[in-house]
Amino acid sequence: MHLFAALVFSAGADESTAADDEFLIVDTHIDTPYRNWRNALNIFDGTNTGQFDVPRAQQGGLSVAFMSIYTPASAAEEGTSKSIALDQIKWVHETAESSDEIEIATCVADVRRLHDDGVLAFAFGLENGSPLEGDPANMKAFADLGIRYVTLAHSRSNEFSDSSYDENEPLQGLSEAGRELVREMNRQGIMIDISHLTDKAAWQVLEISESPVLATHSSLRHFIPGFHRNIPDDLVVAVKENGGVVHINFGSSFVSNESRKWRTKYDAALAEVNEASELTSEQRRAFYDDYLEANPYPFATVATVADHIDHVVEIAGVDFVGLGSDFDGVGDTLPIGLKDASMFPNLIDELRDRDYDDEALRKILGENAMRVWEANEAIANDHGNAPNCTQI
Repeated sequence: MHLFAALVFSAGADESTAADDEFLIVDTHIDTPYRNWRNALNIFDGTNTGQFDVPRAQQGGLSVAFMSIYTPASAAEEGTSKSIALDQIKWVHETAESSDEIEIATCVADVRRLHDDGVLAFAFGLENGSPLEGDPANMKAFADLGIRYVTLAHSRSNEFSDSSYDENEPLQGLSEAGRELVREMNRQGIMIDISHLTDKAAWQVLEISESPVLATHSSLRHFIPGFHRNIPDDLVVAVKENGGVVHINFGSSFVSNESRKWRTKYDAALAEVNEASELTSEQRRAFYDDYLEANPYPFATVATVADHIDHVVEIAGVDFVGLGSDFDGVGDTLPIGLKDASMFPNLIDELRDRDYDDEALRKILGENAMRVWEANEAIANDHGNAPNCTQI
């Protein structure tokens, strides 16, 4: 979940082409559970005003939606991270149980079965390690609930890892508890997500982990110099050497330097006004509306996202890139042509226009993520922890 999630931008509707049922499409980061936790959603009847619901996912041909169980840094300070996470996990389970159109997937075998049956798979990622309450031993309980990856930190450094948004970097990477969490996740077959981490923390994860990792929703610093939240080229190559995958975030300010500059200028303007007199939420909203009217937001496009995919392929290879949209986590900063889960076919068309063949598309759209998941299962099995499929 991006820090700019609360801002909403206006843009015209975009048409999407028909889904291609040939591909297993995996999106490794969707923030709908937290949106529901804040304001209850209906994700079945098309009334959801966000970017993800079941009808649009089906229209877009999505096979696996990793539901991000996000907890903000403020929740850790208040001691509510675990309860917020458990509330979201419960909602996802209850939602899946209420419909034949979706089912929880807890292993690769589940994904294959559901894809063959034409059923949308919901998988779980934990965005922010704070619900583990500083103890790697708590990973097992969350694994039993279905969590299959963990983003170690989010907007601030926590007990396990420094955050790329936390300029202080108090841990200078991982804490000892963070190092042990990496080892425990390897033992449990839980994938490690290096998104949101500082470079030092990500490098330390790669040094320790015996399993391939994911960056579930991170784009490339190559296109936005100085934006620490994105991944630099040398780290992309290191993820390749680890056998992992970098999943490209669709948010405009992740993929477009012009969009990132707009955000930086807006933040500075807001800070200047707020310093003179702290604004109420209503005043902040009015300030934003006025600023947006005077400074239209420069949305990225499908091609901008494809540029990031191209660059990973160029420096690492087609086996090491995937998709992590950040739907429902970046407000309406999504690119023209990739505004919601119905629009994956637009990206497929763009990649085909760039001469990606079906074998390459299968890897990018989902098989690379499946390879990492399967490798984590195999290493857990070596530790005597066979993956817990379906029975949750």
